[in-house]
Amino acid sequence: MLRFIVRRLLQAIPTLLVLSILVFAWLRALPGGPASALLGDKATPEKIAQLNAILGLDQPIFVQYFKFLGRVLTGDFGSSLVSAQPVLEEIGRTFPATVELSVAALFLAVVFGIPLGYVAARFRGRFLDNATVMTTLVGVAVPVFFLGFLLKFVFASNLAILPPSGRQDVTIDATNVTGFVLLDGLLTGEYDASWDGFLHLILPAVTLATIPFAVIVRITRASVLDVLDEDFVRTAESKGLTTSVIRRRHVLRNGLLPVSTTIGLQTGLLLAGAVLTEKVFNWGGVGSLLEEAINLRDYPRLQALLLLAALVYVLVNLIVDVSYAIIDPRVRVR
Repeated sequence: MLRFIVRRLLQAIPTLLVLSILVFAWLRALPGGPASALLGDKATPEKIAQLNAILGLDQPIFVQYFKFLGRVLTGDFGSSLVSAQPVLEEIGRTFPATVELSVAALFLAVVFGIPLGYVAARFRGRFLDNATVMTTLVGVAVPVFFLGFLLKFVFASNLAILPPSGRQDVTIDATNVTGFVLLDGLLTGEYDASWDGFLHLILPAVTLATIPFAVIVRITRASVLDVLDEDFVRTAESKGLTTSVIRRRHVLRNGLLPVSTTIGLQTGLLLAGAVLTEKVFNWGGVGSLLEEAINLRDYPRLQALLLLAALVYVLVNLIVDVSYAIIDPRVRVR
């Protein structure tokens, strides 16, 4: 298993290198530039050239890239052109919020999605199966921002049982240890802060979980249906194995292979694409940084955020590969 993991890690290095080149070149190919965005109405060719020289953007692109790569290898992603603060410090302040929201959404999607998809497959063609398929279609079709505003209107405005936005009530003087609101409250014994953070997390987590929940349900259902039609399932039944043993050892285990891939992809999407949900609920995560960086062509911040998203995908794919090897040991020797 260890050799398998090391081999996957070594394969990830050239992937990240190529992605860094593509990100760097793509950002420099965008129309306009940070100088024009920062100067706004005061932008003149002379001022733009002067600011580009200060920022080092007048140098050849390959010189800029190797300087950037050298800084990255030492853990220095530069400072934001907007706030003048180190980019890693900005990400460190906001990334825990995005992770907390994404993990909660993924937890809801997996805990409810896999069992529902399995049950729908077991009752194929019946009312429960048809209702599940219709529900997942609605879940995929409804835009995230619309669902977020709808949930806020019902549960925050009309029923007033959940907070409408933010990560925590501003009147709570909570101790910040890790940046994770729920975890910090548990570590410091401020359980009222954890409970308030949990209440604030419910609506955005449900909103963000809708699409991955629908996808996981459909993939689980389709995968289980494929496994149920396999010859080894009928062989197990002919041997007299109990239904519970067949479902647990044969159907569910083999059906989880494509589901684990789907969960991995959805994890990357949640961590890298929770921008709309964070905007609707004023969550204060990485999404706000990304929005500002795009609007103002903040190259250091954009580079760091895009590479972070790429790193997340690579790590998630590694976890998926390891889960494959655990579920099906034959994968380790391929």
